[in-house]
Amino acid sequence: MFKAFANDMGIDLGTCNTLIYIRGRGIVISEPSVVAVERGTKKVVAVGEEARRMLWKTPGDIIAIRPLRDGVIADLETTEKMIRYFISKVMSRRWFVKPRMVIGVPSCITEVERRAVEESAYKAGAREVKVIEESLAAAIGANIPIFEPAGHMICDIGGGTSEISVISLGGMVVTNAIRLGGDEFDEAIIKHVRTVHNLIIGEGTAEDLKKKIGNAAPEKKIEKMEIKGTDAITGLPRRLEIDSVEVREALQEPIIAIVEEIKRTLGQTPPELAADIVERGIVMTGGGSLLKGLDVLIANETGVPAFLAEDPLNCVALGAGMYFDQENGMNRHARGLYNKL
Repeated sequence: MFKAFANDMGIDLGTCNTLIYIRGRGIVISEPSVVAVERGTKKVVAVGEEARRMLWKTPGDIIAIRPLRDGVIADLETTEKMIRYFISKVMSRRWFVKPRMVIGVPSCITEVERRAVEESAYKAGAREVKVIEESLAAAIGANIPIFEPAGHMICDIGGGTSEISVISLGGMVVTNAIRLGGDEFDEAIIKHVRTVHNLIIGEGTAEDLKKKIGNAAPEKKIEKMEIKGTDAITGLPRRLEIDSVEVREALQEPIIAIVEEIKRTLGQTPPELAADIVERGIVMTGGGSLLKGLDVLIANETGVPAFLAEDPLNCVALGAGMYFDQENGMNRHARGLYNKL
């Protein structure tokens, strides 16, 4: 009866964006993980895209906050309100029973943080909650045949964390995660512009630079972009033209950290699975993987082919939504093997 009336829901509870996938309907929510609340009362004023536009621009009585930092819940109460808002936005009265939810989280979170995610989902209206590693969800969403007896490596670079995993027979053989992602790319650009040019810019400007002319590997064409900010010495507004070479230099530290983590994971991989990875390559997912030239740099540094998944931004939400089907298929496969024995 539950299966007849309920919908499975996959949630990518990201530091930057929250995505919700519903089986049969696809991605129904893709909005920034931002909540605007009244100071003191904590009454919700806006959620998602509307709240994001308020970041750093709110009057004194309203605070626009990001309740998730580094891929985990920093503000439990606000996160619960955000999840409840998004779910109420997609749920209709014809849903006779509460949905089952699968939520992708970084493997580096603590047990306390994992329970906080589950608690938020239950309070938001879930009937059943399953919390799985982001890289496993991303692998399912990228259509990687994870139940094969072969090694598959996935590198998921989100807003707050980067997770690199080797998967075989539906399980995580090796997994490493660091609390570093797209947010650190932005912070590196902000720090560089202030240190070199004495110009203070916001996260929005840094993100625009990263998306428009940011790059990880040298390119033949040098792109330029004009930015605006506050002079750190005079306190007056100022314009500055910056090129893609300088942005690449600014991004070196976080990029090197991610590449080193990939090398470490490859070094921990059993030889037979490593041979599979050399043949099949490294699949890259997450918004951070969209940085221009990052796949080329990783391939050059590791000697292993690296390529973007077909839909890197949505892989975690898609995989979380399809998890129960995958789990049922694995259980049927296991029962078949048992019966043969």
